[in-house]
Amino acid sequence: MACPSRNRGRVKAIAKRGGPKRKSMKETGGICKEYLQTDSCRITFRLSKDAAGSADKVTIVGDFNNWDAEASPMRKLRDGRFEITLELPVGREYRFRYIIDGCRWENDWCADGYKPNIYGCGDSVVIV
Repeated sequence: MACPSRNRGRVKAIAKRGGPKRKSMKETGGICKEYLQTDSCRITFRLSKDAAGSADKVTIVGDFNNWDAEASPMRKLRDGRFEITLELPVGREYRFRYIIDGCRWENDWCADGYKPNIYGCGDSVVIV
């Protein structure tokens, strides 16, 4: 799945790699960035149903909340996806991951990048 554009403004759709059909973020999940005039960015993180599975609870943890597993619980949508919108200062990158049902860690398939961490795996990165 290709990631949303990093241009300033709303991202309307993301494309599925290898196929001509375009799917909206509403259908697939991903990251949507809305740059505000206050030097901050409103970012909506969506974890797809495929990634979440039959999860009851998903939280997002990262540099922006000191990796606190309770600080940013995501809202479960009717179709099984999870979503949260955060406002973050622009001009930097943030490492993050999802915690599914308190025990399974998942990266974002549409992150701007990935960086290795001290635990031998990688973190998702969003650049704003």
